[in-house]
Amino acid sequence: MSVTVVIPARLASTRLPRKVLLDLCGKPVIQHVWERAKKMRSADRIVILADGAEIAQVAHAFGAEVILTPPECPSGTARLAAALEKLPGDFFLNIQGDEPCIPPELLDAIVTRWQQTHCELVTAVARLLDPEKLASPNVVKVVRDKNDRAIYFSRSPVPFRRGLPITEWLADGSVSYFSHIGVYGYTRDSVVTYASLPISRLEQIESLEQLRFIEHGKTFQTVETDYHPVSIDTPDDMEKARQLFTRGTRDFP
Repeated sequence: MSVTVVIPARLASTRLPRKVLLDLCGKPVIQHVWERAKKMRSADRIVILADGAEIAQVAHAFGAEVILTPPECPSGTARLAAALEKLPGDFFLNIQGDEPCIPPELLDAIVTRWQQTHCELVTAVARLLDPEKLASPNVVKVVRDKNDRAIYFSRSPVPFRRGLPITEWLADGSVSYFSHIGVYGYTRDSVVTYASLPISRLEQIESLEQLRFIEHGKTFQTVETDYHPVSIDTPDDMEKARQLFTRGTRDFP
């Protein structure tokens, strides 16, 4: 059973245009992501899914394999679906192109969870310990069932704690809250299914691509990690990443 890692990349980022090609201590951001994926034990193939020739040219220069995909793809999963006919593999690991510190060990753990459970979908979660992140719509929250399957994703703080102010939810300790780490594992059949499904109501409301699966009755197996990324979405995020790399730190707090 072969594993193909894909790194979707586009130039038209809303809050920080061209972020995947911005310089991060001598290398474009996407090269750092690719190099992290190269450290995996379980990857048979690593491919950058580019939205145009400029990203492809940069990626070829540092030795990456590239497939061009339509620039209008609305999400990384849609970009994978568009390239699927050109990609071999039984299992696909989809890594965000702006995650220069993603741990290779976490990526391997996601593949292992698929091998152990034969699940169709798998992703990563991290325990939320910061009240500001719990309240932030930029941090996606995950609700899991008793078997560690993700049954809902939201930008709102969920599950809702009736009768308690949100500032006390984490300190109370009776409920665990989890954030979503934006890396996905898919079987080939699940990618085909995704491409055949219409955009869902919840997906549009929350602006979260994974809800298309959830609304059509699918669940994600999850891998818990202590990795807490700060996505490179703004110039401030980029400056923080540069400072961390300059200090020799490779993991965001």
